[in-house]
Amino acid sequence: MAAYTHTLSLHPDQRTRLLHHRDHDPRPYLRERCAAMLKIADGMTPHAVARHGLLKPRDPDTVYGWLRRYGTMGFGGLLVHQHGGARWRPL
Repeated sequence: MAAYTHTLSLHPDQRTRLLHHRDHDPRPYLRERCAAMLKIADGMTPHAVARHGLLKPRDPDTVYGWLRRYGTMGFGGLLVHQHGGARWRPL
């Protein structure tokens, strides 16, 4: 069985889309996720991106999750599963 490597190869159209959203999207979480995918595609490991490649350190499992969803769902995978922030709970 072949070992899974945590790398990412991007088609030029995919890179262009990630660059555009990294630089211009109004959603900070999406800009961060796009930046992470671009760094992984450029050769950084997901663990290195999580610890040292973003504005603030992330749990490596978080970045591996983004990579896994991008690999299976494409760009739409970066839009789902936003966590954090205040939760509204009924009384």
